[in-house]
Amino acid sequence: MNSAKKVERILLDEITAQGHPNVLGTHRTTIEITTENFLTINGNCIIGIMSSKSVNDYSPKLKESIQNGSKIEIEMIAGPFREIISGFGHKDLTLSNDISMVFRLSEFISDRTALIGCSKSSIELDRNFIKYLKNPSNKLQINFYQLVKIE
Repeated sequence: MNSAKKVERILLDEITAQGHPNVLGTHRTTIEITTENFLTINGNCIIGIMSSKSVNDYSPKLKESIQNGSKIEIEMIAGPFREIISGFGHKDLTLSNDISMVFRLSEFISDRTALIGCSKSSIELDRNFIKYLKNPSNKLQINFYQLVKIE
C-alpha cells in the first residue's frame, strides 16, 4: 500500500527584480530584495534591486498565508539558474515595509521580514546564480508558493 502523500504548489505571488554589479550574496543569515535602484557593497545580503514589490505590496493571499504561519516555498530564477528556499510566516509579521523584503534564518521580526526560519541565507546560494545577478541587465524572478498536501 502506498501511503505517500502528494503535494500541490499553489502560486501566491510573483515578483521581478534585477541584478547589480555590487551583488555579493555573502551574508550569513539573510537574503534581501529591494525596490531601491542602487546597491552599495555594504548590502551584502541583497541579491536583487528594483523589485516590482516590497513586503507591503504582497498579494492578499500571500500576506494571509504568511500571517497564518504557513510554510512558504520561494523559487528564485535567474537565467539558467534556479534556487529554491523555504521559510515560515508568523502572526507577528506586519509585512508593512515599502522598500524591501528580508528572508531570515533566524526568528527576528521587523517590518521588512518576509519569512523566518528560512532554509538558506545569501552565502549559501549557488555562486553561479550570484555571479549571474552581478549583471544589471539580468532579471530575477521570485515565485511564492504554498505547499498543500493532497490525500
